[in-house]
Amino acid sequence: MTNEPIIELHDVAVEFSGFKAVSGLNLSVAKGELRCLIGPNGAGKTTALDVICGKVRARSGQVLLKGQDITRLSEYRIARRGIGRKFQVPSIFREMTVRDNLEVGYCKHLGVFSNAIRFRRAERDGLEKLAALVGLDDVMDEPAGYLSHGQTQWLEIALLLAQNSEVILLDEPTAGMTAQETMHTAKIFNSLKGRHTIVVVEHDMAFVREISDVITVMHQGKVLAEGCAADVQNDARVREAYLGSGGIAHA
Repeated sequence: MTNEPIIELHDVAVEFSGFKAVSGLNLSVAKGELRCLIGPNGAGKTTALDVICGKVRARSGQVLLKGQDITRLSEYRIARRGIGRKFQVPSIFREMTVRDNLEVGYCKHLGVFSNAIRFRRAERDGLEKLAALVGLDDVMDEPAGYLSHGQTQWLEIALLLAQNSEVILLDEPTAGMTAQETMHTAKIFNSLKGRHTIVVVEHDMAFVREISDVITVMHQGKVLAEGCAADVQNDARVREAYLGSGGIAHA
């Protein structure tokens, strides 16, 4: 990881029918960093991800990707620049096998002929390795609809990796997972540090402590505090606004 910022939000504001979901949000994420966004419901965490990936348009402010303004770009153009987004509800092809899903993920070139060539190269050079990285190498030929909840989440993460997303945005990736699945997900994320920039919205604080380089606490659409787990835990403003007297360990 370097100190070079890859994602920057400057005074970003978003409103929905008069409600200020994000208000004067300033955020900088370094290249290769794993950043966790935490905060109470309605703090603006998911909206922040929506603004970065172009799903929601900022009313004011600026979003930069590697120093380039992407604030007004469409969602698909932002994706083509290397920002991948995973939502709370997985989006996979359940009737297709895991292998077929990954082949679709690798498909970047337009045209049937170029995609067919890409599939052969992907299968030879990367599919098995990618499946092994997320722990799906033993179910490659199973229909994706047969996967467990955790495996389904891992497949969607693999799809983002197959697309070679430089920045990966994830919204509550461990929701509904067993403790064992959550531990495996933490292992996946830690293995990706430095190679990808990852921004995670998450409520499972044990998971956050396990994976985060930096934790950003949001409150009322702004950054309330930022730092490592110990810094956040010892911040009186955070305890008052979100974590309670028990601190981050009991959030």
